[in-house]
Amino acid sequence: MSKTEQASQREQRLAAKLRENLKRRKTQARARTSADNQAPLPETAPQTDTVNKP
Repeated sequence: MSKTEQASQREQRLAAKLRENLKRRKTQARARTSADNQAPLPETAPQTDTVNKP
């Protein structure tokens, strides 16, 4: 196998690994976004009228 063939195969392997990594990272980001959207909102205390009414 010549140097150019080895280099070409190496580039192809690296490109495939980069694509796999990108897909994995996108999946993780979607899962985080989905989890954030599904998280319950913190409950706030009921609002009371602080103005004294006559």
